[in-house]
Amino acid sequence: MGEEVRLFEEEFASYCQCGYAVGVASGTDAILIALKALGVGEGDEVLVPAFTAPPTVMAVVLSGARPVLVDIDQKAFSMEPAIAGDSITPRTAAMVPVHLYGLPAPMEELCRLAQRVQVPVVEDACQAHGAKLGSKSIGAWGKVGCFSFYPTKNLGALGDGGMIVTDDPELAGEMTKIRDYGREGRDIFSKIGFNSRLDELQAAFLRVKLGVLEKGNARRRELAKRYIQGLGDLPLRIPQAEPEAQPAYHLFVVATRRRDELSAYLASRNIETLVHYPYPIHLQPAFAFLGYKKGDFPNAERAAAEVLSLPLYPELEDQEVEEVISAIRDFYKQ
Repeated sequence: MGEEVRLFEEEFASYCQCGYAVGVASGTDAILIALKALGVGEGDEVLVPAFTAPPTVMAVVLSGARPVLVDIDQKAFSMEPAIAGDSITPRTAAMVPVHLYGLPAPMEELCRLAQRVQVPVVEDACQAHGAKLGSKSIGAWGKVGCFSFYPTKNLGALGDGGMIVTDDPELAGEMTKIRDYGREGRDIFSKIGFNSRLDELQAAFLRVKLGVLEKGNARRRELAKRYIQGLGDLPLRIPQAEPEAQPAYHLFVVATRRRDELSAYLASRNIETLVHYPYPIHLQPAFAFLGYKKGDFPNAERAAAEVLSLPLYPELEDQEVEEVISAIRDFYKQ
């Protein structure tokens, strides 16, 4: 928490159109610390998508609150606002929408809902560095925005790291204390906190990479456009961002009932694919205690059974993308 961290916090806050940023050890810690600073804990409920990376939900559990799963829409695999509205109870203390794959969630609707029931929105923007909805940065829509700097992210560190952004100075102060054992000054510990500090080496590295993030994101969008144009007429589902959205395209994902066949065929053509994520949250063993069962979240279950991540990174060549497109088209000709 020296000069490099301080400068990176200032630069990243400005990049996200927010007044304050608090560097932490990971994206999971970012969500956990945000919830703790907002007073969320035992006896509370927090709305989270039924289809996301498990760490999103683990942060809620670690805060002491109970995750309430919300099914996703079929368009961008985001928390469905109408279902979220039906899931609110007197115990609802926060909402954690996820900008999955770097596609902005429907924040206008979700924020209107949150304002109506007076609960804070904690954005999981861990896959959405640099994404926008209209002219507003992802991470700046909610009360706080949470980011991960895991090495594979659009803005990745040499190791783990995370950041929380907010416009609330009091909340930023609380989160700054919690990340450092609840410390206030050198020797006064005013609350219970833990060690979740962003170190100088990661901050220095991230400051350099922040300067080329926009260039990398622009290349990702260019490659995504090629995929959409080349695959749009095939029997595939391609997640669609809102018309006014500027996605970060952390991943480019298609969905098909023939996912495993397609993945095997592409592997035979020396094209690697991955699945993000093969199990919805309610069918993960770690969350069995929540009491959900198969069939409770049909959209999440369908997504988990069908999604396939295609190669996408800024250094990918145009010809390589065309090879992937050609291979997928050959698969469907068979």
